[in-house]
Amino acid sequence: MTQPHLLVDEGDVNDIALIPGDPGRVDRIAGHCDESEVVAENREYKVVNATYEGVDLTICSTGIGCPSAAIAVEELANVGVETFIRVGTTGALQEDVEIGDMIVATGAAKNEGTSKRYEAVEYPAVPDFDVMNALVAGAEANDEDIHVGPIASDDAYYAETDEYVKDWNDAGILSVEMEAATVFTLARRKGLAAGAICTVDGNLVLGTQKGTDTEDDELPEKAKNNVGRAIDISLEAVRDLAE
Repeated sequence: MTQPHLLVDEGDVNDIALIPGDPGRVDRIAGHCDESEVVAENREYKVVNATYEGVDLTICSTGIGCPSAAIAVEELANVGVETFIRVGTTGALQEDVEIGDMIVATGAAKNEGTSKRYEAVEYPAVPDFDVMNALVAGAEANDEDIHVGPIASDDAYYAETDEYVKDWNDAGILSVEMEAATVFTLARRKGLAAGAICTVDGNLVLGTQKGTDTEDDELPEKAKNNVGRAIDISLEAVRDLAE
């Protein structure tokens, strides 16, 4: 059955999907692949099939936030995707995590409402071990330094107060973004696999939240450059997981 939001059907997608938030990043990821083809476009969702070094994959944007990410995961799972890798951006919560750094998440705090519609907040939102390891191995294969640790997923971008930031910082949370907790939760509940690699686009502790140091672009130059490197890491992970 054709999915109502992604407009895809069974057989239209591949087993592994990279899921950035930004539809524009779908094209950027496809540009790192050997070949690609647009499958569907609707609302915030753009679906592209691509091939990277002989491995077929799907790239699908999720939009901003857990509600739209949940729709993407639900509908991709309905038509055959088994592994999800979020390739996103994130705001640092520790002083030593710099703009342009990359983070592989070991878990995501549920500071959002979507996952709580599926299960109790006490249940952990954690990535699949093999997917997480493949991302770490992909970084090593590309000689990239990354941070590996817990992040937070939050619903209210403009309500991240100083109190929230201090609490997350004190807890040792590396960064905050807006989708991973629900992606991890849904994948686990469905018996599927998920992981996340995110590039730091600002540091909330230091007051360099995304947009504060740029005039015309969403991301600082170093973050834009390292998004490309995170894409390369994620594609290495796809190749590893497909073996």
